[in-house]
Amino acid sequence: QLQASGGGLVQPGGSLRLSCSASGSIFRLYPMLWYRQAPGKSREWVASITSGGDTDYVASVKGRFTISGDNTKNTMYLQMNSLKPEDTAVYYCNTRVNGRFQPWGQGTLVTVSS
Repeated sequence: QLQASGGGLVQPGGSLRLSCSASGSIFRLYPMLWYRQAPGKSREWVASITSGGDTDYVASVKGRFTISGDNTKNTMYLQMNSLKPEDTAVYYCNTRVNGRFQPWGQGTLVTVSS
């Protein structure tokens, strides 16, 4: 199970960095993903990074969020800058192995509010 951490309460315009640890085999072989679920909404994909380091983002976070990975620590990060109230959500990390998501963890809550 992949577990995200690092959430919290931040004011609009602020920053947070989320972390996600995974086993070495998963981290090296499969794309790593960030998802989020806002209150009353469906879970949505936010960002992804391949084992080769290629990244992609949902349009609403491009230019503000940065996904990265540390192979030595088998850890993925999501640096979130210029946070907006609409970024408030529970953030999850996951991957797809043979097309299937791994079990979802509890996620980490990010609240953007003044």
